[in-house]
Amino acid sequence: MTTLSEPPARQHSASDTRLRVVLMLEIQDGAQQRFMDVYEQLRHQVATVPGHVSDQLCQSINDPRQWLITSEWEDQETFLQWVDSPAHREMVKPMHGCVSDTFRSMRYTILRETSAAGATGTRAPADVPEGLPRTAPAGQAGPPKADPGPDGVVRHALTFTVKPGSEPEVARILSGYASPRAEVDSTTRLRRTSLFMHGNRVVRAVEVIGSLGDALRHVAMQPEVRAVEEAINPHLEEARQLGDPQAARAFFARAALPAENQAVAGTPAAGRPHRHAVLYPVKPGNGQAVTDLLAEYDELATVDPTGPVATSTVFHRDDVVVRLVDLRVPPEADPAAALGIAGEREAAVLGRLLDLGPEVDLRTDAGLRAFLAARAMNPVTDRTSQDA
Repeated sequence: MTTLSEPPARQHSASDTRLRVVLMLEIQDGAQQRFMDVYEQLRHQVATVPGHVSDQLCQSINDPRQWLITSEWEDQETFLQWVDSPAHREMVKPMHGCVSDTFRSMRYTILRETSAAGATGTRAPADVPEGLPRTAPAGQAGPPKADPGPDGVVRHALTFTVKPGSEPEVARILSGYASPRAEVDSTTRLRRTSLFMHGNRVVRAVEVIGSLGDALRHVAMQPEVRAVEEAINPHLEEARQLGDPQAARAFFARAALPAENQAVAGTPAAGRPHRHAVLYPVKPGNGQAVTDLLAEYDELATVDPTGPVATSTVFHRDDVVVRLVDLRVPPEADPAAALGIAGEREAAVLGRLLDLGPEVDLRTDAGLRAFLAARAMNPVTDRTSQDA
């Protein structure tokens, strides 16, 4: 990914070619698994950084303490901007407790490349819609990165906040656009788009068969979608400039809400299941713990092919945690399933991780119903490919 403590090399000039960064590490004895766990979390965060193309983690076959991280970036400038940022320093802090020594971080400009398909060039295509990552070079997967779920569906979400008081107008704009064509190409298809709001926070979840990056680029090129994005611009709490590719890319990277866990029951729900989303009031620093607890529930809940949970996706970034679930029953009929709570022990643990207030006890039916009523997100629009 990058260095842990070495200051960035500031003498590099901006370049049009891609950059390869090589970092050699020595991991403390007994800390290898902890390091792997930290890296697994960080790699999803780094994948959302503007300019990031790919990264790879390697372990020495001669000395298990020696590790190598290589990463590829679109150019030197974007990498150096990130490596010198406060966000980078905060992101890599969890690694420090695992590393006993950091060797020099080396940076190389990529001049030639050969893959199984033959030689490739060094430039990514330039005709990519503003605000979205470029397609990666041949033989490599470009951001945004997302793995398909057990059913082969790729799920991803974006989240942002709007100015208080503008929520009704934003909901009107987001619910009124014309759906883009579902077919992207012979291998990629838009499957479903769901938009929810809670207070002034907006969450847009998409489901794709095939390439997520290709699908998002396809959507971004549609005039009706661009018109919606321009219409909500004045209402955003964080201003964005869609006409500036770098600014737009940075905004969408910060808005990314990756799917950290996808669980699917073996038997599809009859008819159209009840889709709902919950925004969890996470106490600072507890986002990953909440995500893990919800993921554990979903993996067990979907073992039963006739249980209340048909599919569930936990989206997570920092302390923003959203669970999008398709239920075979209305949420009010099974609030525990709607919230992802298995029993009293899990309710107590989750209660300590969330900012619920003294009046809400998740171990009681009344507490579950009060929490569901308070934190369920309001559906704005939900469109499947059949609706398009």
